[in-house]
Amino acid sequence: MLIGLCGGICSGKHAIAEYLIQHQGFQLLELKSRKFPRIADEPEDDRRLQASEFTDKERSQSPQLLFESAESLLDFATKSWQGLWVTTDIWESVTLDRFLQRPFFLLVSVDAPVSLRWQRFEERCRRRQLEAPPLEKFVLWNDRHLYDKNIGRVYLTDRAQVRLFNSSSSLEELHSALAGLNLADEERLRPNWDQYFMQLASLAAQRSNCMKRRVGCVLVRERRVISTGYNGTPRHLRNCNEAGCPRCNRGEGGGVGLSTCLCLHAEENALLEAGRERIREGTILYCDTCPCLTCTVKIAQVGISEVVYSQGYNMDQDSAAILESAGVRLRQFSPPRNGLIYLEGSANNKQ
Repeated sequence: MLIGLCGGICSGKHAIAEYLIQHQGFQLLELKSRKFPRIADEPEDDRRLQASEFTDKERSQSPQLLFESAESLLDFATKSWQGLWVTTDIWESVTLDRFLQRPFFLLVSVDAPVSLRWQRFEERCRRRQLEAPPLEKFVLWNDRHLYDKNIGRVYLTDRAQVRLFNSSSSLEELHSALAGLNLADEERLRPNWDQYFMQLASLAAQRSNCMKRRVGCVLVRERRVISTGYNGTPRHLRNCNEAGCPRCNRGEGGGVGLSTCLCLHAEENALLEAGRERIREGTILYCDTCPCLTCTVKIAQVGISEVVYSQGYNMDQDSAAILESAGVRLRQFSPPRNGLIYLEGSANNKQ
């Protein structure tokens, strides 16, 4: 596994890298020559401070390997993909494209409030006996660093699979949050079967035009998709968002006026698409929302063996009781947290 860390100035990238090295057995991969793209009119002191957030002491304590180029670093990680590696030396989108092609690579971006990052930057200046810039100058430099048209780092951070917001008040607090997060979880790299089929269900939900709620469903047997479905009005009727279902367009509360609803549910559409003859023992229904009572009785009738859902609904307990009586397993799926994740904490930090 190779974790690439990117982010704004003093966001905490290197503090996170140090945690992975010291507490989770990672090794640091670095480039010998740190010739990252230069921002126009960037002062030399600022450039030297940006070049590395690792102190000499931290470097001496961190197992590291040095490489002449990003290509040689990636080649090494590819041949040693079963190891645990971390790098902060990814600056260009072209380089990132090559890294993202590898199944062992995870891009993690790190951000923090700009006022907090300025305080961390001031502390770094003091440690290196350099004059700290005023906040206004730091903000302008930070904007160029992130949003420069040609070399801004936001092109990298926007592609991160995991996005950390680091406002931790101490390294101990940061380490505690990272321990609970477990960035080294390999399921972040390649979805397991539950993740894979649930993502397909969520993708199907994006086709829904129901004015009340988007829901997607996938039927699976022996790890093969039998059918998919999403909620909406029946074929040849106007779409729900085009006033095809008066009940949904009236905005009535959940469970109200169900007998007048014209929309087929995602589970119903998937079951109808599959047909009874294709649903045999061992078929699993993945749905991004727990089935309602109406769908639950149909699921039990056609012989589904297991229902996996991600989000709750206002009839969960009733649906669960029916499925249990029918001998259908029901479980809620909780994947590793990706996307934007807040690392708890606030106030000053010396990272």
